[in-house]
Amino acid sequence: MDKAICILSGGLDSTCIAAYLKEKGYELYAITFYYGQKSRMEVERARSIAEYIRVREHRIVDIGFMKSLYKDSNILTGDGSIPDRFDYSIVVPARNAIFLTIAGAWAFSINAALVAYGAHTDDEKNYPDCRTVFAKSMEHVLNLAEMDGIEQGLRKRLRIWSPAVEGLSKADLVRAGYRMLGNLLFETWSCYTDGIEVEVDGKTIKVQCGSCESCMNRIRAFKEAGIEDKTLYAVLDLNKMLKA
Repeated sequence: MDKAICILSGGLDSTCIAAYLKEKGYELYAITFYYGQKSRMEVERARSIAEYIRVREHRIVDIGFMKSLYKDSNILTGDGSIPDRFDYSIVVPARNAIFLTIAGAWAFSINAALVAYGAHTDDEKNYPDCRTVFAKSMEHVLNLAEMDGIEQGLRKRLRIWSPAVEGLSKADLVRAGYRMLGNLLFETWSCYTDGIEVEVDGKTIKVQCGSCESCMNRIRAFKEAGIEDKTLYAVLDLNKMLKA
């Protein structure tokens, strides 16, 4: 059984590809990063999703020191309001390059043949490190870094895979993920915030904001996939959603 490492953020896209790889028969390892982002909820959701999918091993890697290096270069680790549509302030410098490098080092260490991350075709317009050319370049660079070990048969040649490489959109992922995971998909965390507290049936719970750029993309993807979105959002009528 081939080993694969999935960069699992706890969000919709990475959860779908983790389930996809598990269904394809890979021995699945998951890695989640805390890099100083506003949302720690996504890390907690990644933990529960990894348990549900029953990955072989799940590592949560704290690289929170990156926050001090990023400073105010982006809105996810810096201060300020998160926009409801794409703005370059959302782009975290070289984030996927950092993630893939660390995941790649782990892959070489355990002789995994594949590292996957959740970039899809909708991401390619605005996010340079989600484009297929970037994924292919990272694959080339990482294999160059271990070329001698690969040629001696000590390391497996690594493949970097993403939905974008296969021409898959976010809606495509939602359809595939819902088929495999059902309602668990609504427990994934897309929101750039750490959650908004609301009262539901006398209890205070954290829900996704429903208004940041990532939440808007999530809502749109469910709509385009033709699947009723049962995610709880702070800006929507929760009572109506709970009755649905």
